[in-house]
This record gives sequence, structure tokens and C-alpha cells, in this order.
Amino acid sequence: MTLASHSRSSPAPTAPAPSSRPATASPTSPSATGLLPLFATRWLTTEPTRQTIRSTLGGPLDGTLCDEMVLPASALVKVPDHLTLDEAATLPCAALTAWSSLVTLGNLRTGQTVLVLGTGGVSIFALQFAKALGARVIITSSDDAKLERARALGADVTINYRSEPQWSKPVRAATDGEGVDLVVEVGGAGTFEESVKSTRVGGIVSLIGVLAGAQKDLRLLPIVMNQIRVQGVLVGSREGFEEMNDAITKHQLRPVIDRTFAFEEAPEAFSLLAGQSHFGKVVVSHAR
Repeated sequence: MTLASHSRSSPAPTAPAPSSRPATASPTSPSATGLLPLFATRWLTTEPTRQTIRSTLGGPLDGTLCDEMVLPASALVKVPDHLTLDEAATLPCAALTAWSSLVTLGNLRTGQTVLVLGTGGVSIFALQFAKALGARVIITSSDDAKLERARALGADVTINYRSEPQWSKPVRAATDGEGVDLVVEVGGAGTFEESVKSTRVGGIVSLIGVLAGAQKDLRLLPIVMNQIRVQGVLVGSREGFEEMNDAITKHQLRPVIDRTFAFEEAPEAFSLLAGQSHFGKVVVSHAR
């Protein structure tokens, strides 16, 4: 099996998106024959184990910034027919992380309200999935232009966290003082306290990333007294991947790609990610 890769995968959900395709396929044309690797190659179904979470591409296993790679058939899933291979490349990590946080672990229901932090890959997928499932979405960014783009994708409420550093207050105001049902928390230590303040009694904080830091003194009492569930999310299983792809096909969703780089331009792709100016996903395209 020949897998032409878009990038070296990373445990972080913001890594450039890896693609997999037959050598003769076009990266920009819909393909019914492309295959995608699982992020955790041994995590097929049910709960993760120590063994399955040690099978992640990009660490400890080699990633996907390569000409060819060999994987067991069980670690591959079919590309949704309506997507190009460049679009499909965004699914194994960022999309599945968003799906797991909202659906597999979050049990999101129609009419609930989701708070999404930022406008990177996981966050934009979370916006798209939540709207497709009938939820209300509040989204934050430091860039008003990005917030306008998020509104065009269906965001119901937008908040600039530069002008509103205590953004939990407008979140509460937008939810009649109750707070949101679920937070897609990609910031980590630097945003966690505001996320907790934004969450309703009995709500969920899906902890995904640490873009704003990994360590900080933590106030546990508000979590306990409001019975908030803090749920760590490490991408997801093959079963979840296939369920997500079914939903993508049903709703004819298309990933949002900020920019596509040629394979030899991969370092530039990582530089773009480091600058945090992108909206949605960054793809490294290997057109063999």
C-alpha cells in the first residue's frame, strides 16, 4: 500500500494534515479509492488502553511526512467520496478530535450550546460539526476578520478575547446567565479558568490542547461545586472515525483549508502554524 503523505503527524491537534492516497490519484479531485491512516493505529473501538495510545503516528511511531509508509489494513479508513484527497488529509487528527469531544465523549444534542476557543483546525471542525448537529455555537478569537469568517460558517455568537479578556462574562450573557453545555478547550492552562466559568452546572469541558500553556495553579472548588466534567480528549478510535465520516458524508461537509503547501515546502507550513495566523487547517500536498 502506497501512502503519499501531507505532513509529519504530531500528537498536537494543530499539526499539518497528513494525506494518504494511491500514487495515481489527484490531490484536488474527489476520490473513492483514497485511504486515511488512524492517528492511533491500534485503537479500533471501545475504550483506549495503554497499548493503543502508544500507537500514535508522529510519536512514538514515525509520522507521515514521507513518500511511502506501511500500515496494517485495520489502521486505514476510506476517504469520504465527495472530498478531495487534500481535504480528506485533514480528517485523521483535527476532525476526529473535534468529533470525539462533541459526540463520542460529549454526547452533544440538538439545541445545546457549545463554546469553541479559537479558529484553528480542531476549533473550525467543532464549529462545523456542532452546527450540523443542530447546536448553537459561541466562538472566540483575537481577530475580528476570523470571527467574521466563523459567522459565515454558522457561528451564532462571536467574542474577541483581546477586547474581552474575561470572555466568560459575554458567554454567560449569551446563555441567559447559565453557561454553555460544552467547551472545546484547546488553550490549556491559560484559558482553562475562563472555560470553567463559561460552563453550566453539570456541563463538560473537553480538554484538547495546551496552546496557552500546560501548567498552572488550578482552582478545583468551582469544578466540584458545579459538577463540571473535565474530559481529556486524545483524537479517537477507528469506530469513531467511521461514524464521523458517515456524518461528513450525510451533511456533505467540507474541511476548511487555509493554505496548501507542496511537499518540499513543509518547513514553511510549520512556520505558518507557529505564527497562528491560519484559519482552519494547513495541508502539505504530496502530488506523486
